Amino acid sequence: MSDNNSAQNPVNLRLPDGSVRTFDGPVTGTTLASDIGPGLLKAALAIRVNGDVWDLSREIIADADVAIITKNDEEEALDILRHDCAHVMAEAVQELFPGTQVTIGPNIEDGFFYDFARDKPFTEEDLAVIEARMHEIVKRNEDITREEWDRDEAIKHFASIGEKYKAEIIRDLPESDTITVYRQGEWKDLCRGPHLPSTGKLGDAFKLMKVAGAYWRGDSKNEMLTRIYGTCWRDKKELRAYLHRLEEAAKRDHRKLGKEMGLFHLQEEAQGSVFWHPQGYKVWLELEKYIRGRLGDSGYSEIKTPQLLDSKLWEQSGHWSKFRENMFVVPDETPNTEEDAPVISGTAKLMALKPMNCPAHVQVFKQGIKSYRDLPIRFAEFGCCHRNEAHGALHGLMRVRQMTQDDGHIFCREDQVTEESVAFCELLASVYSDLGFPEFKVLLATRPDVRAGTDEIWDKAEAALEQALRSRGIDFEYAPGEGAFYGPKLEFHLSDAIGRTWQCGTLQTDFVLPERLDATYVGEDGTKYRPVMLHRAILGTLERFLGIMIEHYAGRLPLWLAPTQAVVTPITSDADDYAIRVHAALEAAGMRASLDLRNEKINYKVREHSHAKVPAIVVVGQREAENEQVSIRRIGSKDQTVLGLSEAISALSKEGRMPGA
Repeated sequence: MSDNNSAQNPVNLRLPDGSVRTFDGPVTGTTLASDIGPGLLKAALAIRVNGDVWDLSREIIADADVAIITKNDEEEALDILRHDCAHVMAEAVQELFPGTQVTIGPNIEDGFFYDFARDKPFTEEDLAVIEARMHEIVKRNEDITREEWDRDEAIKHFASIGEKYKAEIIRDLPESDTITVYRQGEWKDLCRGPHLPSTGKLGDAFKLMKVAGAYWRGDSKNEMLTRIYGTCWRDKKELRAYLHRLEEAAKRDHRKLGKEMGLFHLQEEAQGSVFWHPQGYKVWLELEKYIRGRLGDSGYSEIKTPQLLDSKLWEQSGHWSKFRENMFVVPDETPNTEEDAPVISGTAKLMALKPMNCPAHVQVFKQGIKSYRDLPIRFAEFGCCHRNEAHGALHGLMRVRQMTQDDGHIFCREDQVTEESVAFCELLASVYSDLGFPEFKVLLATRPDVRAGTDEIWDKAEAALEQALRSRGIDFEYAPGEGAFYGPKLEFHLSDAIGRTWQCGTLQTDFVLPERLDATYVGEDGTKYRPVMLHRAILGTLERFLGIMIEHYAGRLPLWLAPTQAVVTPITSDADDYAIRVHAALEAAGMRASLDLRNEKINYKVREHSHAKVPAIVVVGQREAENEQVSIRRIGSKDQTVLGLSEAISALSKEGRMPGA
């Protein structure tokens, strides 16, 4: 045990296994790790104290629950490693390029970045040099130590060495904040920490990825800085796996595949909106047909609501104050009469393209008197919505301005919420499985700081969703504070073929909007009650989900969804007549088939159709014609299957049938 001053109060540290280690006085994480064993001391990166992550060198002065963090603690270890990697990069940059200022460098998903101020922006060619110096700094095994500084002294120091951005950051920190500086050998930086004990603990599983421009503090009115992105992992195996995943993602990029397959395009004149080509729209229609059928079978009634709604409805619903900056707004300058034109801020009344469908669905529900016997009422709409996303945030099909949702809203009684939530979860799981995504994760997003409705209402809403998950034995995690402003929600994150996760489906419990928009039903006792409104989507938006599917399948969509399910091509012109007959038979069986009679070599045609991701290439020659057969080559395979014509058509049409059809 530690040999601290016996006059001090003992410190009791409770470990994760429940055991307690007692020290005579203040103790560091390093001392604790050493006391447990040399193996742990060697592996230790940091220490968790009462839930907070500290440097190993910080003294614990009172009883606490503690745990030594090693690389086995994936999430916490990666946070620390990436944070330190950013600091090592900043030290390398300032050694190699004196006069460069370091500004802000946080962790991000899969890595980190740091923004630098320099007269000459960094280029991709600089990355190899910086990365090499980073490896040198790791080999130096520089000690990393934490210091607390006086605020004014810290501002004076950083200003004196030309680090005006650091001085500005310190000035803007709350007076109550402790100013901490970390030394890394001779280099130092303003930082809250925590950090590794030394640079040698970082290891060599890191790589600098790219450079980009970034405004200081994200404000276009400020100076332009150079941002360097990097990635960092616990070991080289994880780094190689990540880089392989990036290579796969590049091959699967839906924008690249969409162009190769002739599915869609985007252009400057309609930023954030998609031009669907005939082949792409076939895929769209098949997916829409599939989900429409599933909703119809589940008791949903499809409706259609207006695109353009008066701002007063958005004000009443609460969306105007929350989403106004993301809405496309137009003045209504053609009233029926002058008296009908309310003036807002000196102009005609405002209209807005809907960013979501829910207020409009409430209007449909309100038409006519609803009884408790009528509930639940399930509305579905493939509603086209518009959101004014920033230009820089747009990304192919994944982030658009014009979107179509597989939207739906369930109006039900309080006692029906759990049952309806369970039914939705089961429907979603079935749909995802049909579409090739059997694995998904569920998050329960709870009340945010800024929200509508009382705590009592939120208690009910959160409890209803949690009960639905537990009643079906569905594993979930909490996402504290991530709920919508009007209610908690379930988020459904599916996993794709290369291990990426995508948040698509949602289920949101809302006691607030029916109150705001005065939706009621008549209860068994003749009294009016507010329905509970469940906002739900399975795919999310069709655009984004199709982008996910294209990447998941690397363009090789399942036969039922492929725009062209089969192409028939003869080996020589002698078999043209038979090819025409085979094509007609496939179309008669309901297949989306095309016919290629071009005077090209068969290998050329096969390569071309494989590149276009046609699932089945039906090759016929004189022998096939004589024997009433076809030779089928599947995409990605060099093998061919020879079948009789009727057998082939039966097999292909069966495989090409929509799930559940």
